Amino acid sequence: MSNRNSIANNEAPEEPTQVWVTRCNAGAIRRAGRRVGHFYDSVLAPSGLSLCQYGILSALSERGAALPSVQELAEQLVMDRSTLGQNLRPLERDNLVTLLTDPRDRRVRLIALTKSGIAKYNEAKPYWVKAQEQFEEVFGEGEAAKLRSALLAIAYSSELGKPGQVSL
Repeated sequence: MSNRNSIANNEAPEEPTQVWVTRCNAGAIRRAGRRVGHFYDSVLAPSGLSLCQYGILSALSERGAALPSVQELAEQLVMDRSTLGQNLRPLERDNLVTLLTDPRDRRVRLIALTKSGIAKYNEAKPYWVKAQEQFEEVFGEGEAAKLRSALLAIAYSSELGKPGQVSL
């Protein structure tokens, strides 16, 4: 019986019969990232924010009055500027963030949370907390802390460098 039929009949879904294994670190990280991303997105859905949008609002909230430039926020979130720009557009359209010109350098754009953005962040935070708690309940609090530490070490590793630095 398929999982869809099991769920439709209020039965527990079948356990997968095969675990796909890979030696590729990037593939394993992407698979896990997609699974965790979908999970957080589903928990955050009632707030109207995606995990990516919540992450941007959260990063801005943590910075307080120290407004980051687009480049600074992209570096903090380990994103390229154009991807961050694409993710900022709906937040700006919905008046959750505003882009300002840096008075010290008119070429630089600063990102600020609006009052609506702060309110939306505060509305979404309990959903994020729920997702965190559920993840740690399933994965284990200590294991989740170790996982975060390892993933952040990878994310900010200067040893992995930028594309084009590896020679064969």
